[in-house]
Amino acid sequence: MSKAAKHSFIEKKIFVLDTSVILYDHNAFNNFQEHDVAIPIQVLEELDNMKNGNETRNAEARSFIRLMDGASGDRIMNQWIPLNGLKSGRFRVVMDNVPKQIDAETVFGKGKFDHRILNAALGLKQEFPEKKVILVSKDICLRLKAKSLELYAEDYETGKIKNVDELYTGKAVLNNVPDDLFKLLKAGESIAASGLDLQDRAANHFCILKGKRKTAATWYNSGSGRLYPVGKRSIFNISPRNDEQSFAINALLNPDIKLVTIQGKAGTGKTLLAIAGALEQRKDYRQIYVTRPIVALSNKDIGFLPGDVKSKIDPYMAPIWDNLRFIKEQFNEDPKMQGRIDEFVSTEKIVITPLAYIRGRTLSKIFFIVDEAQNLTPHEIKTIISRAGEDTKIIFTGDIYQIDTPYLDAESNGLSYLIEHAKDHPLYAHVTLDKGERSELANLANDLL
Repeated sequence: MSKAAKHSFIEKKIFVLDTSVILYDHNAFNNFQEHDVAIPIQVLEELDNMKNGNETRNAEARSFIRLMDGASGDRIMNQWIPLNGLKSGRFRVVMDNVPKQIDAETVFGKGKFDHRILNAALGLKQEFPEKKVILVSKDICLRLKAKSLELYAEDYETGKIKNVDELYTGKAVLNNVPDDLFKLLKAGESIAASGLDLQDRAANHFCILKGKRKTAATWYNSGSGRLYPVGKRSIFNISPRNDEQSFAINALLNPDIKLVTIQGKAGTGKTLLAIAGALEQRKDYRQIYVTRPIVALSNKDIGFLPGDVKSKIDPYMAPIWDNLRFIKEQFNEDPKMQGRIDEFVSTEKIVITPLAYIRGRTLSKIFFIVDEAQNLTPHEIKTIISRAGEDTKIIFTGDIYQIDTPYLDAESNGLSYLIEHAKDHPLYAHVTLDKGERSELANLANDLL
């Protein structure tokens, strides 16, 4: 069968994009190959309401509106318009439509854009019975509603990690290591990795070597092809309690590593180690920024909270302040150092603020910590890293299984995306913390409940 004949048998589809997809990836409508893409008019209206502001979703809305304007030119958008490239499909804006057979607003209620978007997809299904119409949305509930109306629905797959259970951990365990190599490591020397069962890695990697009776924690440098010992070094009176925490400290203090991710469940010490590492190197950086994305309760912005700006954001920053307070308590017998930590805050040597408050800045000679990074999209992660100036180091911490935003999951969040795509870069290191060190009671909750 010829290629032309095969091509004629390809089932053409119409993908209907929800607003959540556009806010996740403004370039989404260019990622459906030869298939057609429809944008309900309600999506444009929602994007119009979101175009003002400094948050990433506002920038995504503006970028998509500009893309649509450029792609349409002087043509009418309620008719099919070819996308760029011979193998690309077409796009159009779908106007309000009340399907003859099933009306989503009658089934689910009037007054919601989601139900009108469902009607737009149902209208296309009625208009083009020969094509498969698929609603694409990051909103699980909207997908379920679509399926209940006999409408195909799926998540937006671009940028998703296919098997999150096999996500890069940053660590390998090497068995049957000869005893003579442990002597070299104990003496502080490096050893060649060529004779060990270490898969070729293009970047930094941590290894636990196991012999008959000995073990050693090491760091693999792909540039030299050698393994270096990793000791249990304390930072700002915080001591590692396991090998993985020692690996994290090694990555945090290594000046050649500019990008670090630390992933792990609650109580493993991610944020604490990152802040302690920043304070340990405070003289090497102009400022320390500790930040996290604000995920407002009940989908309300912090403007709904009473009080001034500080009063509004303090509840969201409380976990970071708790970690800083814990570090301060390690110096109970040194009032002078406790006073210096307070001075770091008052003089803004260390700045604790929501992520939205520093967007748009160029970060030069900054030790930049982003906590709860699993609540960011891949594009938000990219935007943050692209702001890095000279001599800046960026740390992302989070738990990919504890996501607070409704349109992200373990496979599609920015932290998983970064770990998967940066794992072979020489400026990057990753550590997964498995063991909870908060308390035995906290471990009980994590392991059993």
